Amino acid sequence: MALDYQRVIDWLDDRIVNRPGSVVAVFLVVSAVFAVGAMQVSTESGTESFAEDVPEQTALEAVNREFEPPFGPDATTTQLIQTGENVLSKRGLTRMLAIQERLAEREDLRITGVTSPASVVARTLNPDATTAEQQLRAVERASPNRIEIAVRAAALDDPSFRTLLSEDFNSESARATASIALVEHAVPELASDEEAAGTNPLTSIQREMQSVTASVGGDVRVFGAGIVAAEFGTVIGDTLIVVVPAAAILIVVFLVVAYRDLADLLLGIVALAMALVWTFGFMGFAGIPFNQILIAVPPLLLAVGIDFGIHAVNRYREERVEGYGVADSMRTATDQLLVAFFVVTTTSVIGFASNFTSQLLPIRDFGLVASVGIVFTALVFGVFLPAAKVLLDYARERYPIPTFSQTPLGAEESSLGRALTGGVGIARRAPLVFLLLTAALTAGAAGYATGVDTSFSQEQLLPPEETPEYLRALPEPFRPSEYTVTRDINFLEANFETGESEEVVVFVEGPMIRDTALEAIHRAGADPPDTFVTERTTDAPLDTGGGRRASERSIVTVVRSLAATDPEFARLVARNDRDGNGIPDDDLDAVYDALFDSEYAALAGQYLAADRRSARVVYAVEGDADPAEVTEDARAVADRYRYEATATGDIVVFQAVSDLIFESAVVSLAVALVGTAVFLVFVYWLLVGRPSLGVVNLVPIVVTVAALAATMRYVGISLNAFTATVLAITIGLGIDYSVHVVYRFTDELGGAATPGRTDERDDALAALRWTITGTGGALTGSVLTTVFGIGVLVLAVFPAIGQFGLLTALSVVYSYVASLVVLPSVLVVWARFTGPKASADAADGAVAPGDVE
Repeated sequence: MALDYQRVIDWLDDRIVNRPGSVVAVFLVVSAVFAVGAMQVSTESGTESFAEDVPEQTALEAVNREFEPPFGPDATTTQLIQTGENVLSKRGLTRMLAIQERLAEREDLRITGVTSPASVVARTLNPDATTAEQQLRAVERASPNRIEIAVRAAALDDPSFRTLLSEDFNSESARATASIALVEHAVPELASDEEAAGTNPLTSIQREMQSVTASVGGDVRVFGAGIVAAEFGTVIGDTLIVVVPAAAILIVVFLVVAYRDLADLLLGIVALAMALVWTFGFMGFAGIPFNQILIAVPPLLLAVGIDFGIHAVNRYREERVEGYGVADSMRTATDQLLVAFFVVTTTSVIGFASNFTSQLLPIRDFGLVASVGIVFTALVFGVFLPAAKVLLDYARERYPIPTFSQTPLGAEESSLGRALTGGVGIARRAPLVFLLLTAALTAGAAGYATGVDTSFSQEQLLPPEETPEYLRALPEPFRPSEYTVTRDINFLEANFETGESEEVVVFVEGPMIRDTALEAIHRAGADPPDTFVTERTTDAPLDTGGGRRASERSIVTVVRSLAATDPEFARLVARNDRDGNGIPDDDLDAVYDALFDSEYAALAGQYLAADRRSARVVYAVEGDADPAEVTEDARAVADRYRYEATATGDIVVFQAVSDLIFESAVVSLAVALVGTAVFLVFVYWLLVGRPSLGVVNLVPIVVTVAALAATMRYVGISLNAFTATVLAITIGLGIDYSVHVVYRFTDELGGAATPGRTDERDDALAALRWTITGTGGALTGSVLTTVFGIGVLVLAVFPAIGQFGLLTALSVVYSYVASLVVLPSVLVVWARFTGPKASADAADGAVAPGDVE
């Protein structure tokens, strides 16, 4: 027996129809409160939030915290990237030292030290030159020949010198095309409120350093965490400035077509703005930062909101053209639509909330914000908009408010109404055959879709290296900024031995002073996996695998390097090397003390922690190797260590996140499908006493999900941090179309009589025709606004956001087509076997009203 929900609907009807002013006032007050919260929303960007709580990322953070990296955008360092014909020429060295001198004069830059090839060469020329001014004078007074000799000496004596020069450095000719200067700052720790606001104290410092370097001239670029944070925030703002107005313009265009009335258009825009303010206000009060993936939320809510609005206004107008008054028409419209909105909203929330199962925090945040936003949108367009529409139309009766068209979309006699009935024609002629064919195609698409790729990389979240031409052509203030972060990162990876893209790291935790510690590191690199870069060695007794060893950098390689150049240290190693393989295995404390007292101290600090309880081992891997295979091999090597060892590094972290993305997509899809199916079966049992309609309602969604996943593989779009949510979102958005069709169908099949249609309503095909020509028009308007409203995400500065927008728009199109083409046949078959009568007339080929034989 169906639940008597009419009392709840009647209560809402009464407020909407009889007290519209109070309803509108309450919504406006709540909007003012949420506006306060909207102003508190902060931004967050980068890959760190996606990898939060991932074990490999935790290990990488420990590595970055405990060891001294050669260079990188860490929390207290700025990099000066110098390029030119030869940065080691007298001209190149003096330019860098001139910049260092000007920077040193600025106390507000909080500089505590500078390390650069120019400083090293200057101190080689004059060991007493400790300040930037003295170093500049030393280089200016030196001849080009003396500078070349100093460069060669620095390359021989200082191991860190080469790490600050591009890979094309030639010590014999004293030439290099690029160099890095490391500028260290004394930056105070952030307060908790500053951290919540995403404030980076280096941003203003590094922006000011850009002005200083520009005043000196030459090609010297400033790079660091502050610049990265600033550009991430800028690119989010730039994307919103482009996407939201574009969505609004397109939606307004389609609203003009759908409403064809200026006052109704303005009312719809106010409702859209209210839904956005409520959603952003919730984010502000809940402390949820706005990140890259949340860029999709505003267009999503705009598109869904206008969908609700078109249904509400169109259904109301259907009653008005029949001659009913404002109150009666709105009561009839809300009687039907509030239930449909409840079902649509709940299933949408299930689809979005299924992302809560993800282990990735930004995807969970997206699921929460989208779910809450959809609920807010349903309240605004299900309660506020009807109440405001009642006020507006009562005002039309009293005041000369311009009124244009008030006719509904898709009337039966219109060309649109006739065009929408193609699915009804199929359902009348051969529904079972058509459904069997559809099932076969859906199964094939699902099988094909299992081959879709999964990926996660920093590039997906970085601003583009080059802004697309169509975005640069936009006028101010819509034209995006110029971004440098991706360009500089790519330059560093291409020209310096950063190791970020072709190396993996093993983080070893244990007492590194134990006699077997260094032998264990050495032994782990023997007989390496196929994805590791190898080198041949003649070391015997520990080397196996025919002399093959992994190419590695570790505290072991630092010990061997110093032993090769320092006879005294070599003798110390030999005294503590019991098996004669060149690796000390006794009194390691003494070996470490001597190592950190040498010129190799800085290099050793990159591989052995200060407390000597952890070590960093870096393995080179093949550049063209599959990241999944590299990760598997790195974990296998880490398992060789006797101490606790974790494989990490960018390749491993990104692959771990990629695995979680795939898991998130599969689990959220399963949760969304099961949750939606259970809810629909339950709600149709409660509302109309027909639980089987829940299964009927889900058929178009299954078809849509299979088609969308197959499309992803066909066009080469992988599951990534953004597109991983699309399959579950497809259920949340696509269910809208089938719910409106199914619920309107049940209303037409057995609802209250309408003049001229009383007898026809007991016939499934007749009910389908009235459903499709009535609701189908609103569906057509809503699909256009949704597709173009979300499709504008292809204009986003982030390419991955563009892919998300494209796939989401496709999912809406697929859902719309499936609801109008596939669903009618499903409903006819359902009516034959479970309806109040088996539609014998339809089975015998009876003609529904308006059908043409």
